[in-house]
Amino acid sequence: MTADDAIELVDVVVIGAGQAGLAMSRHLSEQHRDHVVLERHEVAYSWKHERWDSLRLLTPNWMTRLPGLDYDGSSPDEFDTAHDVAEQLVRYSRLIDAPVRQHTDVLAVRPRSGGGFTVSTTRGTWQCRAVVVASGACVAPSTPPFADRVPEHIEQINPLGYRRPSQLRPGKTVVVGASASGVQLADEIARSGREVVLCAGQHVRMPRHYRGVDIFWWMETTGMLDESVNDVPDRHHPPSMQLVGTPEHRTLDLNALQDLGVTITGRMVGIDDRRALVDDQLERYCIEADAALFGVLSQIDRFAEQRGLDAEVAAAETVEPTRVPSPADSLDLADVETIVWATGFAPHFPFLDPAWLDERGAIRHDGGVATHPGLYVLGLPFTRRRTSSFISGVGGDAAALVGELSCFLDDADHAGLGEVAGS
Repeated sequence: MTADDAIELVDVVVIGAGQAGLAMSRHLSEQHRDHVVLERHEVAYSWKHERWDSLRLLTPNWMTRLPGLDYDGSSPDEFDTAHDVAEQLVRYSRLIDAPVRQHTDVLAVRPRSGGGFTVSTTRGTWQCRAVVVASGACVAPSTPPFADRVPEHIEQINPLGYRRPSQLRPGKTVVVGASASGVQLADEIARSGREVVLCAGQHVRMPRHYRGVDIFWWMETTGMLDESVNDVPDRHHPPSMQLVGTPEHRTLDLNALQDLGVTITGRMVGIDDRRALVDDQLERYCIEADAALFGVLSQIDRFAEQRGLDAEVAAAETVEPTRVPSPADSLDLADVETIVWATGFAPHFPFLDPAWLDERGAIRHDGGVATHPGLYVLGLPFTRRRTSSFISGVGGDAAALVGELSCFLDDADHAGLGEVAGS
């Protein structure tokens, strides 16, 4: 038997060495819980290799916080690049001495008859009492079922494969999706001189600054970022906010894109020969996004007045409603060279028992505690709070889940089930 064939015993297996997995490792170490972090590539791999060149954080640097480590750089109000984030996570992994096994792809997590789990990987097998899935949400790009009917002359790409405008063909580009990724890519591609059409569905509009302060300062100060999963409507499929982190601190919304010359149309719903079918709900999507935005700004204004902040920040601002272009029911694809599918990500947990997943393939859980005993999930959008997928939010979620996990292990100890089955 080789070292890779040997079965290793551990209390907890953490899957994924991004910000969520590392935050969990830090809290497990503080609880003196024997654990291992399994990473199929290397620490912070997705930040290093699966982000486009110009990507920066949506959150200002002062929000780059992990358990035991706050931001201490010289640019707290700026926005780090993906490369910067990757370097910070690698340093953090070393700082906390995380027990990471890199280049170890998890193949299967299966329950054991006597309790606990068997975790099979490309580099051996672990037996453990609990598993924390922290593999992230941006793993499997989601494309609509009609994507296979796109005319063959059109190149199709998703945000994981996109790096820079120069890799695209020089002709017209259609970006599908108007959340953060979609509007950022439409903006960058249009600035490269290409003609761009953006297909917009439901979206969340947000200014970069309001009353002279970054919108995230307001959201954190007012407590909006601490809203629990039960306080947020549509928490299973929430669009990301239309924001971009740039040195100019620009606001990026449908109005800004139209000023740049981007054509805005409705949500793409199908392909019919050489035409893309578009729904007629663009005006409704824009009205709903504006109403939600104006509600947030009104809440900020009330908070500022109640807390006596009016003298410390700029005056309340009037934000222009979204300019809704004339509706269209289809889009001619004859002169389109590229479609960028910025349509989000699908749940992707091929290593888990299908019985633990719902009809979408997502892990069945309540606040990160899965329905199967001993299984936990961390780092997904709205796992527990609005910030669950933020770098600044995974630490709080990890602390809460370690508490749940420790109670589970302690209860097993009291019941005489403390050892890994078969050990």
